[in-house]
Amino acid sequence: MEASQQDPPLSNVSFYQPSVLLMTGIPGMGKSHHRLVSIPFCLFYLVALSGNCTILFIIGRTPSLHEPMHYFLFMLAVMDLGLVMCTLPTTLGIFWFDIRAIGFDACLTQMYFIHIVSVMESSVLLAMAFDRFVAISRPLRYKAILTKSTIFKIGLAMLMRAAVSLLPVPFLLKRLTYCSNNNLSHSFCFHPDIMNLACADDISVNILYGLIVILSTAGIDSVFIVLSYVLIIRTVLKLGTKGKCLKALNTCVSHICAVLIFFIPMIGLSMIHRFGKDVPPLVNTMVAYVYLIVPPALNPIIYSIKSKQIRRAILRLLLWKTDPL
Repeated sequence: MEASQQDPPLSNVSFYQPSVLLMTGIPGMGKSHHRLVSIPFCLFYLVALSGNCTILFIIGRTPSLHEPMHYFLFMLAVMDLGLVMCTLPTTLGIFWFDIRAIGFDACLTQMYFIHIVSVMESSVLLAMAFDRFVAISRPLRYKAILTKSTIFKIGLAMLMRAAVSLLPVPFLLKRLTYCSNNNLSHSFCFHPDIMNLACADDISVNILYGLIVILSTAGIDSVFIVLSYVLIIRTVLKLGTKGKCLKALNTCVSHICAVLIFFIPMIGLSMIHRFGKDVPPLVNTMVAYVYLIVPPALNPIIYSIKSKQIRRAILRLLLWKTDPL
């Protein structure tokens, strides 16, 4: 199958791009093993789809949840669904049907949207940190500061930043000359993975721009998230009593968990692609799956466990009660 999908090397042509790229499931596993491994992946995808759709439905139909914190949670659920929908077709296509080939332009499109959604999820997590800071430090002015209009503008700014900052990436990849080797390392298209297939051009521009994008988006976001929690802790310590401190910090637990399960795998994957030349392919693959599949599956569970309002709304939904909270 691989021989029929690969384009022959063209030694006499100065510019060459493969018509298709070949994605990889889990290194070292055959078709039968992939179908067995697909079971936990299907469970993660099912949890992510059902959990985030439930969050969206509950927030949309419950008037008492129409407040800034839950609007940002709504955005986070949309981003998680975006990550799932970007990777689900190709991942399950490999595991179930051994469909490895993807068109070059289709691969660039998938890569663009995966990175856009990732950057936007990072932005949403920063907005949620700001939301927690305002709620704790300015509780009386909380809703006056984070109005619906302000939240809408924040969401629009997130989209514009992600779309504009990543717009040059597909064009920077299109200008490169590629070799006959068209095997990707993942079951989805990732910028460093595609970039490393180039063999006749200097990819330093791609490396530099990719570094600039990640530092100016997720890098800045993570710094401001840490700064937000420094200010939150300083505010909480001024509350005096231990009970008030714990109650205030308890409202941040869900967000802290969401930040950790998103940024730790993302940083790990970026480090592996840039410096982990000797890292086993299996480690690279598993970190990528953790980065793209685990956060969308765990975020709805985390927020459902920690938020009494969401738990009550889910209970009402399960009991088929239609009266608003």
